[in-house]
Amino acid sequence: MREFQRAAVRLHILHHAAQQEIHGAWMTQELARHGYQISPGTLYPTLHRLEADGLLVSESRVVDGHARRVYRATEAGRQALVEDRRALTELAREVLGGDSP
Repeated sequence: MREFQRAAVRLHILHHAAQQEIHGAWMTQELARHGYQISPGTLYPTLHRLEADGLLVSESRVVDGHARRVYRATEAGRQALVEDRRALTELAREVLGGDSP
């Protein structure tokens, strides 16, 4: 996966994990809805890395009758999301011109 796409996936994960608890199967579907075809072999290491970096926390839970590991953003994850959004806004203004968000 290219670096920009990797960063976009990270941003999507943090965005959703800051809003609600997420799990890998749901996140795979959500990313696909935005055009990212992410395999479990890519998504789960990304979730684990974000957790190891202190941006997510997880716990095992039963969701819709299935054992799932659910993730949510930590305070550090929420702060990283704020910083990522700021950087994305600045990049969009420079690359796209004008006041594009």
